[in-house]
Amino acid sequence: MKLLLIFIYLITSNISYALEKPNIKNLVLSKNPKIYEEVVFKDSNDYDVNLDDFKGKLLILNFWATWCAPCREEMPSLDGLQSNSNFDNLKIFPINIGQENFSKSDSFFKELGIQNLEIYFDAPITLAKKFSLRGVPTTILFNKKGEEFGRIMGSIDFNNLEFINWLKQYN
Repeated sequence: MKLLLIFIYLITSNISYALEKPNIKNLVLSKNPKIYEEVVFKDSNDYDVNLDDFKGKLLILNFWATWCAPCREEMPSLDGLQSNSNFDNLKIFPINIGQENFSKSDSFFKELGIQNLEIYFDAPITLAKKFSLRGVPTTILFNKKGEEFGRIMGSIDFNNLEFINWLKQYN
């Protein structure tokens, strides 16, 4: 009986832990998830990528620039998150809003050893306006319905175990 009680306690404490907001000061959760129309950006071949094509997945849009020191700091952990085995339904889109060309962006990724992420662009800076970005890096979290449920303003360590355990509930 004691083992059963301990087992039940461990399961329920892990579930409640995952559902609570992680202790990350720059993570802001939406009380009412937001829907955006026409979220389109460019891939490295200048083709359009439409977020609507990825409904049913947990999506992360990370807005960055090569000149941004905090972006440089967090990009390796974002790269690690994309390959994290806890997520089988996650797609990360690092979107350069610095109006830099592919060559400069690619050099930035190579310098940092980024292997699991592709480069995307907000060439005319339409998404930066649509999402009312105040600076970079900014990371926007979308649930499987394509709704923004959270936003990270500034850099974080995406390998933070508390963050990963919380984010798994959206996988």
